[in-house]
Amino acid sequence: MKKQIKIIGSGFSSLAASCYLAQQGHSVTIYEKNTTIGGRARQLKKDGFTFDIGPTWYWMPDVFERFFADFGKKPSDYYELIKLSPAYQVYFGVKDFVTIADNLPEIIETFEAIENGSGKKLTSFMKEAQSNYDIAIKDLVYRPGVSPLELVTIETAKKVNQFFGNISKDIRRRFTNTKLIQILEFPVLFLGAKPSDTPSFYSFMNFADFGLGTWHPKNGMYSVILAMEKLALELGVTIQTNSNIEKIIVENGTAKAIIVNGKTIEADIILSGADYHHSETLLDKKHRAYSEKYWDNRTFAPSSLLFYVGFDKKIENVEHHSLFFDVDFDIHAAAIYDTPKWPEEPLFYASFPSKTDASSAPSGKEAGIFLIPLAPGLNDTPELRETYFEKIITRFENLTQQSVKNNIIFKDSFCVNDFIKDYNSYKGNAYGLANTLLQTAFLRPKLKSKKIKNLYFTGQLTVPGPGVPPALISGKLVSELIKKNI
Repeated sequence: MKKQIKIIGSGFSSLAASCYLAQQGHSVTIYEKNTTIGGRARQLKKDGFTFDIGPTWYWMPDVFERFFADFGKKPSDYYELIKLSPAYQVYFGVKDFVTIADNLPEIIETFEAIENGSGKKLTSFMKEAQSNYDIAIKDLVYRPGVSPLELVTIETAKKVNQFFGNISKDIRRRFTNTKLIQILEFPVLFLGAKPSDTPSFYSFMNFADFGLGTWHPKNGMYSVILAMEKLALELGVTIQTNSNIEKIIVENGTAKAIIVNGKTIEADIILSGADYHHSETLLDKKHRAYSEKYWDNRTFAPSSLLFYVGFDKKIENVEHHSLFFDVDFDIHAAAIYDTPKWPEEPLFYASFPSKTDASSAPSGKEAGIFLIPLAPGLNDTPELRETYFEKIITRFENLTQQSVKNNIIFKDSFCVNDFIKDYNSYKGNAYGLANTLLQTAFLRPKLKSKKIKNLYFTGQLTVPGPGVPPALISGKLVSELIKKNI
């Protein structure tokens, strides 16, 4: 039976869900409070430069292929993918860096050159990581988190110890070189928790990294948003921007309507892809499934301080993606997860999309994105932002042995206050709810409201978790749940 389905937000999960629900034959409308769609994956265009405001890493290309295949399409029908070669670079000191190739055999050679015997160990580790990837990404993450029994399969029974060990210990059991350990721990940071709090099973992220490679959609990650928008429109979805949702109306325990810009719009089903905590604040308190205490006790993925910088020259000695691990990782991690505060010496990440994609910057110039992971909920002021930009750009000049400060045309920043203002993000988190053992699968906030009929949720605070590929999967899972419960 055709239903009127109203979706709050237009990020990856909302767009994915809208496509599946329209394919089922429903009348689907998306309401986005900002002027452009995409949620966290918007774009900044300035003085001929183009920046992805949010995600910049394109991993797990098979998940994107599976999404478009569900509609008889391919990613290449909508955008061009470029495999980055090398994938990325990791700086540990002045003229001290490791370059990660775009294929596993070369990465194995790199490891062996750094630590004798590590090539063989990496080969063994990657076989296990690929096995976990096949179980997790091709099967487990496509389950809706309704029951713990979803995790019980013949394959997972064989790996039960990996759910109770952690990735940090697992890596250190095999490797002793600090650089290699940090490179192997890096991918799980996308899951939003410390490696020591992330189950060993999540080594599948290492296969996503070394096994499947790092890609760049031509014209940026926003190309994927535009592709999904085009698909949604082809399927009959209506998208309305500048549409702020003020309340979800509930009658007799059933979600009945939303108030958008002061206007009441009736619905058969309401689906929120906005921040889960914020979505529940749109309900009267008695209708909320999770208390403020519940949210305060969750382990959230970090927030971020981001800078979008236009340079008047090409930047040297860096790759498209460059990581700067020249300071103590554990101290910075403690400032995020243990005793939340601004880190004294932060690790940071830099992306230079114009090294791959000429559309990102005018000829002879460079677009730079700098990111510092932070604890959510920190005090955010212009003075702090400036202090930390000076910290990282000074280190950047030293590590890469070049002068760049005087070549800055402009810089824009985005931090905790902006995540709250633009995305209603809980405490200004950037990546959602971390994937720790006690926040995995059925232990995450539910796709279907536990209290209100016909109210559903999708996105990085629910199943399966943070990241762009999981967001696509979340949209599929909630659409299947809606279909089942109609």
